[in-house]
Amino acid sequence: MKISRRHFIHGSLAGTAGLWLASRQAARAAVKIRLSACDWSLGVTCDPAGMDLALELGLDGLEISAADRAADELKIADPAYLQSYKDAMERTGLVVSSVAMGLLNENPFATDERAPAWLEQTIDGTAALEAKVILLAFFGAGDLIQSKGWFSKGGDLKEKEVDIVVERLKDGVSRAEKAGVILGLENTLSAEQNLSILDRIQSDAVRVYYDVGNSAYSGYDVPREIRDLGDRICQIHFKDGGFALGEGKVDMSAVAEAMEAINYDGWVTLETAVQKRDRDGSFRKNAAFTRDLFQA
Repeated sequence: MKISRRHFIHGSLAGTAGLWLASRQAARAAVKIRLSACDWSLGVTCDPAGMDLALELGLDGLEISAADRAADELKIADPAYLQSYKDAMERTGLVVSSVAMGLLNENPFATDERAPAWLEQTIDGTAALEAKVILLAFFGAGDLIQSKGWFSKGGDLKEKEVDIVVERLKDGVSRAEKAGVILGLENTLSAEQNLSILDRIQSDAVRVYYDVGNSAYSGYDVPREIRDLGDRICQIHFKDGGFALGEGKVDMSAVAEAMEAINYDGWVTLETAVQKRDRDGSFRKNAAFTRDLFQA
């Protein structure tokens, strides 16, 4: 059968597109993720039963809180608290994906005199649970950008506070390095601003805990930032305001492509919203979406 030039070109383009799509799908599948959720998003803050819930929801682990309130000694420093999570891990077969210092939003790392001791306690507790990442939160009162709101873009840094944060992280980094723990900074800063802080500290034990929802709603180009940060990202939060993943403002396909581009190989932690008061259904839906996104 004679094939026209037009049909030949059309067939060749279709074949090329098919090969490109297959190659992209294979690369996406090569991004190995494990899936966890934040204990506060699930309503089980500092509750070891959250591990059982994570198992029921089909997750691989749980991001737990270092404490539910500020005190000289945080819960993460209590041997009984740690043992309760060790028992839960043994019972469920899941792991603690990371430990979050959310209390720093109301008790800023830069200004609370207890913060250096809290960091030491959390490093030791995280290591005891064989987790690898600590989330240091810088929102609300702890925001490092001059802003009146929770989210901000392009504002001036609070230089004095940033200087203190850098020095306190430098003081704690040796302990983190010896423990095999990474300190992940989650904040409203741009990728460039975060990189400038990391460059001042000069340690792979301090990286960025990137939140795609926070950054998108702050007006940043999330896929570009992920590429710019590259392996300086230690862990990633998935959320999209009050929406289910894939239904809101965040271009999740572009996020996945950026993660593919940097060969991300780590935890994705759901900090997603609950729709229609259905916590379990909402998290199952977002977990399924994420696994399908990466064919995981």
